Amino acid sequence: MLWDFEKRRKEMVEYQLRLRDIIDERVLRAMEKIPRHLFLPVEFWLRAYDDAPVPIGEGQTMSQPYMVACMTQASLLKKEDRVLEVGTGSGYQTAVLAEIVDKVHTVEIRPHLAKRAREILEELGYAPRVAFHVANGQYGYEEAAPYNAILVTAAAQSIPPALTEQLADGGRLVIPVGWPEHQILYRITRQGDDFRREQLLGCIFVPLVSKEEVKS
Repeated sequence: MLWDFEKRRKEMVEYQLRLRDIIDERVLRAMEKIPRHLFLPVEFWLRAYDDAPVPIGEGQTMSQPYMVACMTQASLLKKEDRVLEVGTGSGYQTAVLAEIVDKVHTVEIRPHLAKRAREILEELGYAPRVAFHVANGQYGYEEAAPYNAILVTAAAQSIPPALTEQLADGGRLVIPVGWPEHQILYRITRQGDDFRREQLLGCIFVPLVSKEEVKS
């Protein structure tokens, strides 16, 4: 029964998410619906619903289900929000966002990962709600700013100024900060020219990198 992915998704939601502190029903419904394993290389399908990150190639990982749920819930999303995701990666977090909001802009610095994620999201029908960009996510995506929410799926050594600048008034930036030993997930909320910072939890993410650090 290891291949009963629908059952494993339900168990993931019930035991990894509901029994912890994930209470946003939209997040729970999205993660119960989306076939997480399809965003992974086939050799990792049986690990797709484990409470752990999973490799996706190029030294990158798909975040554990709890962290995806936590970041999405912390973003305090509304259906009409304009959202920027920094780090498309596998495309799974993108799909979760696209289940909740009408428009997601997603930025990935690695062209091969961006291409694969786009193909999967198009096949699953999410393409109309997602705009794909291959670019350096440290600079956000100014052309579509401002954003009501920005989620960063890699750890920054410090908060990139471009991301806070691209927040709308009342917008939320959810970002892991620190590398490599100690990282904290923050939510930063813009209030006019002020930015309120909240510590959410400790975490471990791959680093947010520049174009020069990415191997061709």
